[in-house]
Amino acid sequence: MSSYHLLVLIHGMWGNTSHLAELKRIMLETHAQPSAEGVEMRLLVAETNQEGSTYDGIDWGGERVAQEILDEVEKLQRDGDKVIRFSITGYSLGGLVSRYVVGILNRRGFFENVTPTNFNTIATPHVGLPTYPSFVSTLFSTLGPRLLSRTGEQFYCVDKWSSTGRPLLDVMADPDQIFYKSLAAFKTIRIYANSVNDRTVPYVTAAIELEDNFLDHATNGIEIELDEEYSPIIKSYSLPAVSPAPTPKPAILSRRWLKEKKERTYLPPFLQFRFPFNLVFYALLPILIPIGASLIIIRLSLASRSSRARIRLLEKENESNGERLIHLLSDLERQVEDAVVDIIDDPGITSSSKNVLPEKGKRKTKGSSEPKAILSPLQQKLVRALNTLPIKKELVFLNIGHNSHATIVARDVKRFEMHRLGHGVIKHWANSFIL
Repeated sequence: MSSYHLLVLIHGMWGNTSHLAELKRIMLETHAQPSAEGVEMRLLVAETNQEGSTYDGIDWGGERVAQEILDEVEKLQRDGDKVIRFSITGYSLGGLVSRYVVGILNRRGFFENVTPTNFNTIATPHVGLPTYPSFVSTLFSTLGPRLLSRTGEQFYCVDKWSSTGRPLLDVMADPDQIFYKSLAAFKTIRIYANSVNDRTVPYVTAAIELEDNFLDHATNGIEIELDEEYSPIIKSYSLPAVSPAPTPKPAILSRRWLKEKKERTYLPPFLQFRFPFNLVFYALLPILIPIGASLIIIRLSLASRSSRARIRLLEKENESNGERLIHLLSDLERQVEDAVVDIIDDPGITSSSKNVLPEKGKRKTKGSSEPKAILSPLQQKLVRALNTLPIKKELVFLNIGHNSHATIVARDVKRFEMHRLGHGVIKHWANSFIL
């Protein structure tokens, strides 16, 4: 009979198991041998909540993955083996699903005989997605809850998950609820967050922080020291006592302006062409952008419609299922009248707290050339609640010319050589793992 430490990996939005291939490979290589106590690694990459299914919400994704975990444990037991330790790592949306999953497992008594050991997330929007003082951000925050189905609503905290109308992320950060208590039971809670260039999951939500010390990192005088063994993980950083005077913006079409534009591109690698093809591509942009935007909206709309139809079927099938966590928590909330308690204990979510948000026209830091992420009063409350947990935060500095969200997990090293920069992060995660 073998004793196993079960590690579950959960990918992000629109994801599939291949996105976590490097995490799986490096973890299995690092822990190829049993621990001193004879405990072996058993790694499960969740398969039941892939691609289109990720639209269905954190909760339904969590229900699927939790059942997949229980099935895996039952399979091992039939073979005469047992799971004695449990760990989970979620990437992006997968981190939120992980927080939901441990609540389900706890409620079902899973941890009565299994020790919760390592809880990790990588580039996860722990307090939802912040907004920015821009038209594009306003558009995304308006369309996101509609085009991304239930998951989009939960990303922007506009869902009414509980019986009292609280968003799911609010309930999951509540110290009195099973999600928080289950998370607190793990021996180690470690999160990895991109400090810069993550345009999918910004620093403040991935690192669970109210302020972004890395905003304008190129000009604010911040000094960053990387870990020599695990670069691009930050070993230490410090801000000057007095911010340096802002650098004058370069004149349009000047040599410096052109250099900065070349270094900072918003195009993914497969759309970056060499001369003269880049000129042809730019000339066609006025035609390609509306066509591409229309196709994306149509694709998201169809996927969202399919998701909502799927959710209706799931809810109908589970109407009488008292084991589903939302039903159990709804009963509890009705008993203790959490809605009233919230208003008394946290006036920050009432209308009187509106002045917490930056005033219009003052959303950028002084001298800032980058937009500042805006956290709502509710999201600020979630930051404060989650930071009462003993979280170890590992910050990653991927100072690359475009989105660092995929690079942090080396999501596709076969197509993009640059994704190998994420190997230092994965090795740190694997070597920090308690087997």
